[in-house]
Amino acid sequence: MERWAEPPGCAHTMNIIAVGISHKTAPIEVREKLAVPESRLGEALRRLCAYPGIKEGVLLSTCNRVEVYAVVEDVDAGYARVQEFLADTHLSLSSEQLTPHLYWLTNDRAIWHLFRVAASLDSMIVGEPQILGQLKDAFEAALTHKTSSVILNKVVKKAISVAKKVRTETKIAETAVSVSYAAVELAKKIFSNLSEKTVLLVGAGEMAKLAAKHLVSNGVRRVMITTRNPQGALELAERFNGVAIPFDDFRRELAEADIVLCSTGASQYLIRAEDVQQAVRRRMNRPIFLIDISVPRNIEPAVKDIDNAFLFDIDDLEARVEQNLEVRHREAAKAERMIEEEVEGILHWLKSLDVTPTIVALRKRAEEIKQSEIEKAMGRLGHLSPQDRSAIKGLASAIVNKLLHGSLVTLKVEANGASSTMFVEAAKRFFDLDNVSSDKNEDVPVVSEPDLDREPSGKDR
Repeated sequence: MERWAEPPGCAHTMNIIAVGISHKTAPIEVREKLAVPESRLGEALRRLCAYPGIKEGVLLSTCNRVEVYAVVEDVDAGYARVQEFLADTHLSLSSEQLTPHLYWLTNDRAIWHLFRVAASLDSMIVGEPQILGQLKDAFEAALTHKTSSVILNKVVKKAISVAKKVRTETKIAETAVSVSYAAVELAKKIFSNLSEKTVLLVGAGEMAKLAAKHLVSNGVRRVMITTRNPQGALELAERFNGVAIPFDDFRRELAEADIVLCSTGASQYLIRAEDVQQAVRRRMNRPIFLIDISVPRNIEPAVKDIDNAFLFDIDDLEARVEQNLEVRHREAAKAERMIEEEVEGILHWLKSLDVTPTIVALRKRAEEIKQSEIEKAMGRLGHLSPQDRSAIKGLASAIVNKLLHGSLVTLKVEANGASSTMFVEAAKRFFDLDNVSSDKNEDVPVVSEPDLDREPSGKDR
C-alpha cells in the first residue's frame, strides 16, 4: 500500500486525494470486480459524493485501473470513505481483501499521479493513447452529474492539457511498440507511401491479421488472402474487403504483392528463395517486403540475400519493438520533468484558494465599516451638497484602501509561501474575519488584483 506524507507548507483546508488500484497493484480478478460500467457511472458518482466530507469526485474506471479522485475536508476520513465506496462497488470484495491492492495519495502526490496517468506514463504501455480519452470521458461524466466543481475542474482540465503537451512536445507515442505496428513501421520505411500497395496474407495468425488491419488503415489498397481452409480465406477476404486465393496457387500471386505477411502453423518453409527471386524478376525489380511472423519460420532465410527483397522475421520485429520502447522511455523522462513543473503551478493555485477568501472577507469587513461610518457622518453633518458627499466618500475610501494595502499585498505575496497558513490565520484574528461570510472556492487567482501592486491614490476605487 503506497502512501506519502504531506510535505510542510502544503496543507489545505480542502485536500485532493487519489485512491485506487491499477495493473501495477492488483490482478485482473480484483480489477474487474471494481470496474464500473458506463451505464452505472452516474449512480456511482452520486453515491461517492453522498459520503460525509467528500465535496467533489471523479471516477476513472478502465481495464487497467479504477481510481477515485476526490476533494475532502479531512484526509484520513476521506481515505476511509473512498475505501468504503470501492468495497461497496462489489459486495463480494471486503475492505480487508481490497486494502493490500490500494494506493493512497494526497495533494501534490495525487495531482502528480493524475498528470502521469493522463500522459500515459503510468500505463502498461508507456505512450498509449487510449487513457487520455478515458480520462476525458470520466471528467465529462463528473460534470454531467455535478460531482466535480472548482478544484477538480481546474486540476483535471490541467491534467488533460499537460497530457496533450507531452504528446506534442515529446516523441513518447511516435514509435511502434507492438509487433503488428512494427511491421507497418518497417513497411513505411521501404514504401514511403503505402497507398495503392497490395498485401498478400498467407495464413490466419492473429498478429498477421492485426498487421494487415493496420496496413489497410494506413492506405494499403488491395488485400489478397490464402489459407489451407478455403472457407476461412473467404471469411477473411470479406472482413478485409479483399479476395481469396486458393492455397496451392498463392506462389504465382507473389509478383502481385508489394507486402507479404506470412503466419501459419506449417513446420516447413512455404516460401523459398527461388519463389521470391522469380517474383522480383516478374515485378521488374520493384521492391517486395516480406514479414514472417510464423514460429517455426515459413519463409526461407536466404530470401534476405535477394536484391529488392526485404525479409523480416519475428525476432527482427521484436528487436524493433525493444528499440522503440527504449526511445519511449527516454522521452518519458522528458515528460516527467514537464509534469513536475506543471504540478508546481497547480499547487500554487491551490494555495491561493486559502488566501482568496481571506482577502474577500477582509475587503467585505472594511467596506461594512466604511459604509457604517459614512452614514453616521452624513447624519451628523445635516444638509450637504452632492460635491461634499462625494468628497466624504472619496476620503473614506482612500483611508480604507491605504490601510488595507500593506495587508493585502502581504497576503498575496505569501499565498505560495510555506507560511501562507500562518499569515491567513493572523489576518483572520487581527481583523476578526471568522464571522464574515465568503466563498472559499471562488475561482479567482489572487495575483490578478492590480490595485495590490501599487500604492492606492485618494480616489474611490
